[in-house]
Amino acid sequence: MSAWLDQVFCEDALEGLRRIPDGSIDLILTDPPYNLGKDYGNASDQQPADDFLAWTERWVDAALPKLKENGSLYVFTTWRSAPEIFVMLKRRMTMMNEIIWDRRVPSMGGTVRSFTSVHDTIGFFVRRKDYYFDLDAVRIPYDAETKKARSRSIFIGAKWLEQGYNPKDLWSVSRLHRQHAERVDHPTQKPLEIIERMVKASCPPGGVVLDLFMGSGTTAVAARNTGRHFTGFELNPDYCRLLAERLALPLAPGPEADALQVPAARARAKRPAPPAVEQQGSDPKARARSKVRAADPGTDPGFLAAPPKPAGAKAAARKRTAGKTVAAAMIDGPE
Repeated sequence: MSAWLDQVFCEDALEGLRRIPDGSIDLILTDPPYNLGKDYGNASDQQPADDFLAWTERWVDAALPKLKENGSLYVFTTWRSAPEIFVMLKRRMTMMNEIIWDRRVPSMGGTVRSFTSVHDTIGFFVRRKDYYFDLDAVRIPYDAETKKARSRSIFIGAKWLEQGYNPKDLWSVSRLHRQHAERVDHPTQKPLEIIERMVKASCPPGGVVLDLFMGSGTTAVAARNTGRHFTGFELNPDYCRLLAERLALPLAPGPEADALQVPAARARAKRPAPPAVEQQGSDPKARARSKVRAADPGTDPGFLAAPPKPAGAKAAARKRTAGKTVAAAMIDGPE
């Protein structure tokens, strides 16, 4: 199994992308800084406008070779930068959708000199016409009232009625307020609901999702939840620890996780798990390792996220004694 698979590296994406072979990624799904002045523990969101656009072009050009020929890209941005970023991407790919994420922000306060901005913009791009897209995986079911209204014989058995409708390009999903059960300590965390929709639609089961700016780790969690592999980068050590904690949570058994249970993955799961994040300067040995990484970035294994649990426990050989059956459950590896 590839050393970079199902791992998040605590480093700059422009440096870390050299770890990933070209043509190995099914889906790039990323939420980069919007350059709105937010504090992510560094100056990545506080650049002059021209520098920000030049930096965006650099990471795009570094990331696209990693994408398979039938792969796709989803990128979050803001209306302030979307025109320039989308024009730049359209020179390299084909644009399929501009998706509007309505954050359902309450109509309280805000500007009095313009209309209140309550959405994020998402660009959906592909490399060629035979790109992977599974509409059935993300259809939205019709409610009972709608189905009842379509009860005439001509509608019976209709696929669109039974499986649901195609999501539109306006996604109305509430942002994660501070009391939300899913919320963690990250200023721009995205809801799992919309990230999982993109993953299911544009990455095949068992495929690989790349996120260059992992942040709170939602892309990795969504990939694991839906039976896909992930890889990516995060510059802030605090966020690296945060996402490692999220990935350490148990994965509920389910059929979608079966796609990840290949022999190599099980072998990897049996290896002792290294520390989630290695902090530079914590001790002399750590400082020595930091020097090695500086000389050769390829020697840093990053941190290994907890592999998905098997969809079900494997039953051990059954022994029958005195008419009773004794069964022992065995699990392939640690979570």
